[in-house]
Amino acid sequence: MTALTKMAVETAEAPDAVARLLRDNETLCNQLGHRLRELAPRFLVTCARGSSDHAATFAKYLFETQLGIPTASFAPSISSLYQADMKLEGSVFLVISQSGRSPDLLMSAQAARQSGALVVALVNDITSPLAEIADLCLPLRAGPEISVAATKSFIASLAGLLQIAAHWSQDKSLNSALAKLPEQLAEAAGLSWQSAVETFAKADHALVVGRGLGFGIAQEAALKLKETSQLHAEPFSAAELSHGPMALMRDGFPVLIFSQNDQTRASALEIGAALRTKGASVFIAGDDADGDALAVVPDIHPACAPATMAQSFYGLVNQIAIARGLDPDNPVHLKKVTETV
Repeated sequence: MTALTKMAVETAEAPDAVARLLRDNETLCNQLGHRLRELAPRFLVTCARGSSDHAATFAKYLFETQLGIPTASFAPSISSLYQADMKLEGSVFLVISQSGRSPDLLMSAQAARQSGALVVALVNDITSPLAEIADLCLPLRAGPEISVAATKSFIASLAGLLQIAAHWSQDKSLNSALAKLPEQLAEAAGLSWQSAVETFAKADHALVVGRGLGFGIAQEAALKLKETSQLHAEPFSAAELSHGPMALMRDGFPVLIFSQNDQTRASALEIGAALRTKGASVFIAGDDADGDALAVVPDIHPACAPATMAQSFYGLVNQIAIARGLDPDNPVHLKKVTETV
């Protein structure tokens, strides 16, 4: 098996997919931004599964830090199993999905619309039922994604969320940063995280750490380590590690930390240093980290940095899976579209 898996090929397509999304969704996002400013919602609700739900975690921190809009995660079972009536009038209900076909997401979106929410969908398949239900559909424009492990559609989801936030807030600095994102993603794709491959390839367990805008990336990385590499990895906020996971530390325990350059950076570096004193093998995605620092794109807007770190990480996890003798395109017991009720 070579490193040129479908996962690797699709990951490499992410910069072009994001350039396409930013260009082709510009008018739609302008319209949505105007509508959101007029609506002035008191809160926003996200609804998603799997990797898309990790993008929703990113959305929470993005909308709360950039716009001050409280953002909560909606459990699809509230509609699909409990069939509870939700009071969502005047809110925004944001559904993120690659396929747009999971029954519980469709039921949730329909219920949200009936309750008076503005339903916005970020979806890769614009022929899907979700695209039809939504008041406004923003295509991810990632193209077909064959590998079971979502990569370019996840990065496109982050870019789509950034574009919504930029047009909603009319933040000139974020808009300017977005224009550079495709090029920065291409740069991130060329960065080597090879130094971490051997440590994670021989591990049975690992921790993945992030905070704030980077926490959703930590969640996504932990999922990918499990599904492509059969490595038991758990995500934690840097603020929560002292509440239990620290007791797991022993010589060589692998830890991967995602740290964008914002108000969370100091605590991420501090927790990395503390973990090293307890014997952990710590790898930090950050250019000012001590020890095993993984290369990142320099001089990047903190809100855009998580997307570039995900881009680099996907190259790493592809290599880890291969080093463990696995095929990342075909994880055991998994399929591409999960139809949860």
